[in-house]
Amino acid sequence: MTEEIKPNRILIADDNPQNRELIEAYLAGCDYEIAMAEDGQDTIRQVTAFEPDLLLLDIMMPKMSGFEVCQQLKRDEKTADIPVLVITALRDSADIEKAVEAGADDFLSKPINRLELMTRVRSLLRVRHLTNERDRLLAYLREMEKPSET
Repeated sequence: MTEEIKPNRILIADDNPQNRELIEAYLAGCDYEIAMAEDGQDTIRQVTAFEPDLLLLDIMMPKMSGFEVCQQLKRDEKTADIPVLVITALRDSADIEKAVEAGADDFLSKPINRLELMTRVRSLLRVRHLTNERDRLLAYLREMEKPSET
């Protein structure tokens, strides 16, 4: 029995509709299932409902900043392993440091370069899948080590 291969799920979180549409257009043609969020609170809701493999996160959003979203997701064991690629117009090294401290896995500066976006998306998704595979193997090994009940 073979396991169905599902497309990678990517959540794009940005309060600017043009930015969301641009990123979606850059990802078009790839086998990704895409959802959108327009503010920090919506992002948290969408992560729970959509269960993305990758979050592309703007920092400066209403209702909850990208920093706060990232911190909240990384504190929750159900969402902590979702890679977060911060995409921001902020260029100050203190802002980048704050994003890393919040748990961001990588970051891109706006304006977005399509090749750079695609490279980082592929890389973060590869890490996500390797982590999932490792977790499955560890669970299998733990199961195999249990004494049999005969």
